[in-house]
Amino acid sequence: METPIRVDHTGIAVEAISDAEPVLFALGCRKLTEDSVEGRFRWAQYDFGRDASRLELIAPEAEETFLTDFLDEYGPGLHHVTLEVADIDAAIEALEAADIDVVDYAEFSGWTEAFLSPANPTGTLFQLMEYHDDYADGRPPADDLYVDGTRLTPSEEP
Repeated sequence: METPIRVDHTGIAVEAISDAEPVLFALGCRKLTEDSVEGRFRWAQYDFGRDASRLELIAPEAEETFLTDFLDEYGPGLHHVTLEVADIDAAIEALEAADIDVVDYAEFSGWTEAFLSPANPTGTLFQLMEYHDDYADGRPPADDLYVDGTRLTPSEEP
């Protein structure tokens, strides 16, 4: 693949963020942000210091969501791995050329995302995310928002 790519964060499904985050705090994480997605689920991100790896806790807020289904079937644990890509279309093209199906694609204000089904040989749900120029508008400072303080662009090396 020609486009820069890196691990952005690992998502962990939990019943309640407040119950799970003490584990992350004991490991030395600092909380970067917490937000709700349309009352369906909450997410909070943590890191181990500047330029460090990030973890995300996701917990349901509504009674019937993809997350409640996941927790009912598997219980708390690894939910997804998010890969930041500089060019999501190039990444999808490379995956499809390798006969790997992209199961969802959506554009939002600030980012575009796509998902690979966990039915792939790794057994992992991958989220591909391309940040847009305006993603940082109204969000935490870039040093906290992106893995190394800057988003990937097609001309950068990962």
